[in-house]
Amino acid sequence: MTQLHANCVAFDGLGILLRGPSGSGKSDLSLRLISRGAQLVSDDWTNIVAQNGVLVASAPDEIAGLMEIRGLGIVAGMALCPHAEICVIADLVEPGTDDIIDRMPDLASDILCGVSLPVWKINAFEASAPDKVKMALALATGKMRIVS
Repeated sequence: MTQLHANCVAFDGLGILLRGPSGSGKSDLSLRLISRGAQLVSDDWTNIVAQNGVLVASAPDEIAGLMEIRGLGIVAGMALCPHAEICVIADLVEPGTDDIIDRMPDLASDILCGVSLPVWKINAFEASAPDKVKMALALATGKMRIVS
């Protein structure tokens, strides 16, 4: 098992790993995704393990079911998904550096615990960020496709 500094939320058990430095909007974007029907898997730290060729995320026991919401504090009682199959990674760019997001990017990937996953760069604070993340999940699961 590996532990990452990342958030994870899931739609119907299909997880999105949100990676980025402190202040990049991981919890803010997670909260907005939860308001659109996602469930919290983990906030700030995520355990990952490869099982049968898929990457599975869960929260460390100490923080399971908790979410830090800036300005409110640590909150319990979020809709939870104890384990999720990670399907896509959203690498959050720091505010003010979104010029590093290509308009028409080549598909990128990363290998975690021996499992290759698609990676998209997202500015977490854009109004469209939750929709872009949901679209990235749909692309990763074959529900949508990119045409050139």
